[in-house]
Order: sequence, then structure tokens, then C-alpha cells
Amino acid sequence: MPVFEYTMVNDAGRQQRSVIDAESAADARRKLRAAGARVLHVFDERSPSDPGAAVRPASEGMMRRRLNAREIAAAARQLATLLRGGMALVPALSALHEQLEHRPLGLVFGRVRDRVSQGATLAVALREHPRAFSDLYVNLVAAGEAAGALETVLLRLAGLLEKRVLLANKLRAALAYPLFLAVIGGGVIVFLLSFVVPGISKLFLEMNRTLPLPTRALIAVSGFLASWLWLLAVVGIATCLGLRAWFRTAQGGLQWDRAKLRLPLFGGIVLRVSIARFARTLGVLLSSGAPVLDALDIAKRVAGNAALANALDGVQEAVRHGGGLAEPMRRCGVFPPVVYHMVAVGESSGTVEDALLNVADAYDADVEASVAALASVIEPLMIPIMGGIVGFIVLAVLLPIFEINQAIR
Repeated sequence: MPVFEYTMVNDAGRQQRSVIDAESAADARRKLRAAGARVLHVFDERSPSDPGAAVRPASEGMMRRRLNAREIAAAARQLATLLRGGMALVPALSALHEQLEHRPLGLVFGRVRDRVSQGATLAVALREHPRAFSDLYVNLVAAGEAAGALETVLLRLAGLLEKRVLLANKLRAALAYPLFLAVIGGGVIVFLLSFVVPGISKLFLEMNRTLPLPTRALIAVSGFLASWLWLLAVVGIATCLGLRAWFRTAQGGLQWDRAKLRLPLFGGIVLRVSIARFARTLGVLLSSGAPVLDALDIAKRVAGNAALANALDGVQEAVRHGGGLAEPMRRCGVFPPVVYHMVAVGESSGTVEDALLNVADAYDADVEASVAALASVIEPLMIPIMGGIVGFIVLAVLLPIFEINQAIR
């Protein structure tokens, strides 16, 4: 029977190694769990002395995969449930690692568990994995550990992340069909103009007849696309890559975020999304016991808009000098009146956290309704627009045929 070496945490909280006979690594884990051992690693004793050496390449490959936001939110809720049920932190992290064993997030929790078992706090261990755990996540956990209410904070964090994922999914669902129509319709039009119309155009041009204006316009556009489509594609890709690189700079990102707020129809939605994220994050942080200045610093970065973050610098500075939130929020000129009035009411009653969460709920609902209404307007508009363009192409092709038919008669 194969021999497996394993690492476990003993009753004193220290790691120790030993060996066990088992049919497989999974069988070894089952035997150890049945014996009540808190297992960290199980590996074949015949493997290299560094157990991570054999698996590290695959693990690093999995770590580079995109982490699922829904999984991260669910893991926070599951960890809170395990802790609330009386399980110690290291075994709870081991349970999460086992449940997500073959996923990138499972590897992350395995490493977090190892660091915690070595004496690090959970917040410190999480901070070592910024791709999985944001500043918001880490700081909320740190506040929960300091207050001795980690499971309560994790539940709040899970709720916040789940609401964010739910809203993002609803927005994607509302915009999916209009985007699908635009991509398919645009692709059909480019295909017709680049590959179908040029072949028909040669027949018309060989007739040496005066062609109708729509046909001449169609032939000109089609000839341009057939000759320069490759150049347009190269220029378009280069432009997108250049703009993407510029938007990643501080100045470019600020200009782009300002431009998004000025967009017709979409600017108001972008602003409301950012305000909702800011208000919800700040409300959860404050209700979890985080210091106001630290909470403001995290919330303005989570808002996802550099223009709003710049405006919030003044709010943060006013709070640093002993002021409240409502008045500087009014002076910065970004927040609608309903926001700072609700915050002012919350400050006067000592429930500013609840006021911020109410603002976030209201704006999330408003964004969802606005996007749904916008999508319902865009969908019926796109169909006649695409149909009109295709109809123009068909008309431009058929007009010369009708004229030739009339001439023959």
C-alpha cells in the first residue's frame, strides 16, 4: 500500500509531519479526518522533499486564472457560517480549501490557511493575495478581527459582494441583447459591403450604363472597404490598445472617468453606480468599526471613478479636521441633494451607516430600472436601423436590375 506523508496542526497549534498508509491521497485525507486530525497537506512520500515542488507549476497556472467574484462572495459567507457554528479559524479555512480544492480560489485559501497556522492574522494572510481579496475585503476582515466579531463582519462583506455581483449580472443581462444585435448586424453589413457587393458591382460597371445614385454610393463604400478593410482593422486595434494604455495612466483614467459622467443617457447611470458603490462600501465599513478616515479612503477607491474619488478628497480632508460628512459632500458638487440630505439626517440621529446603506439600496434599484428602460428603448431602435441599412444595400443592388429590365422591354 502506498505511503503518504502529511502535515497537520496539533492541539498546541503547531505544524507537525507524519506518514500514513492509504490507497490514495484522498483516502489518506478521509482516514485523517476520521481520526480528528486537522490536516494541511497530504503528499506521496516518494515525491521530492519539497511537496510543493511537484505541484507548484500547476498551482501557479491555476492561480493565474481569473477568480470568480461570485465564488469569493460565497466563500466569505461560508467562512462566516463555519465560524458562527463554533469551528476554529484554521479548520474552517481547511474546510474551504477542501471544498474548492480544484479551483484557483481553493489554492488561495490553502495558502491563507498555511499563513494563519504559522501565526499570521487572517487579514495579513489575505493581503498577500490582492488578485482575490481587495482592500475592502482585507480592511473589513482586519476590523472584524480587532473587534472580535469576525463572523459578523464576514456576513456583511458577503452581503456587499453578493449585491455587487447581482447588480452586475442584471446590468449584463439587460444589455446583452442590444449588444448581440449590434455585433451581428454590424458583422453582416461589413460582410456584405466587403465581399458580396464587390462581385455584383463588377457586373454593373461592365454594362457601361449610368447607375442610380444609391448604387454609385454603395459601390464607392464597398470599394473603399474592400481595399482598406485591413488598414481600418489595424488602425482600430492600434487605437484601442493605445487608448487602453492611456486610460491606465492616472491622467488618462481621470479624463476618461470625467468623460463617462458627461455621456448623454449613460452619464447619469455611471454616476449613480459609483455613488451606490461608495455609499454601500462606506456604510459597511463604518458599521464594522473601521475608522472614518480609513473607511473614506477605501470607499472612494472602490467607487470605481477617479473623478468622484478626486471630489471625495475634499470630503476626507474636511472629516480629518473634525467636520461631518453631509456638508462637505454638498460642497463637492458631485452628489445629488437626496444623498447628502439623507446623510445629514443619519448624522443627526447617529445612524449614518444605515443612511448610507439606504442610499446604496435606492441607487442600485434606480440603476437597475434605468438600464432596463434604456435597453427597452435601444432594442426596438436597433432593429429598424439595421433593417434600414440592409434595405438600402438591397435597394441599391436591385435598382440597376429594374432599369435594365425596363430597357429590355
